[in-house]
Amino acid sequence: MNNLDFIIHEPADEYHARSRSGEFMSSHLLADFRESPALYRKKVQGQIQENESAAFTIGRAAHCLILEGRNAFDKEYVVSDGPINPRTGESYGSKTKAFAEWAATQEREVVSGKDFNFILKLQTGVWLHPVASELLANGVAEGVIRTEYCGVPCQIRMDWFSPQFGLVDLKTCDSLRWFESDCRRYGYIHQLAFYRAVIRKVVGMDIPVHIIAVEKNEPFSSGVWKLTSEVLDLAELSNNSALERFRACCSTGVWPTGYEDLRIIDTL
Repeated sequence: MNNLDFIIHEPADEYHARSRSGEFMSSHLLADFRESPALYRKKVQGQIQENESAAFTIGRAAHCLILEGRNAFDKEYVVSDGPINPRTGESYGSKTKAFAEWAATQEREVVSGKDFNFILKLQTGVWLHPVASELLANGVAEGVIRTEYCGVPCQIRMDWFSPQFGLVDLKTCDSLRWFESDCRRYGYIHQLAFYRAVIRKVVGMDIPVHIIAVEKNEPFSSGVWKLTSEVLDLAELSNNSALERFRACCSTGVWPTGYEDLRIIDTL
């Protein structure tokens, strides 16, 4: 697959704004809908505000450095501990008023020296893995695809698309030992099944799907998983069912919590 004209490039903020407004269904909003249609509805109506955590900010910076390289990283981020307190000769600290005022004047997002060293360790862990480095040797980072799927306008933002190896997603984890459990706990399989389905709608065929996971602690080891067609097919059935319910909610204007019916507990 040499022609990648179906991939759109745009700033992340623009992409996420079109999901938050309800214009396009994304994998994260679909996960919210599967949990509770009422939750989805409140999010797109702006009734639930999601504040970006420090960990999420570092995660975005790590994705940028690992997948897009240092030049792209330097366009988006500045590595600095902020202004220096002349009395101590050290940084004021990220929680001080002086730091906040200084950060507000920066055109790029600020990453501390400590956080940057952490991100470098993640990058090294990924690139030292022979399979991961091969998957990321040639491709497109942060590409967007939009299409109608199951009668719903959908969009995806891919970590990496390789003409040779297909879809590659980058995750961080506490331990590779438990990563397969993380895939189910955090909905990664449903996310990537949604991505695969949207890509199929555009290119006309299924593509391989891989996950690269890197540990957030020493020795910052990485692992690579290929998701089978069978597990993705099962998750896709669940996604398709949710999209069918979504269309029904749009038609009726009724957005249930999903817990309206009486439930039974009959096992220990």
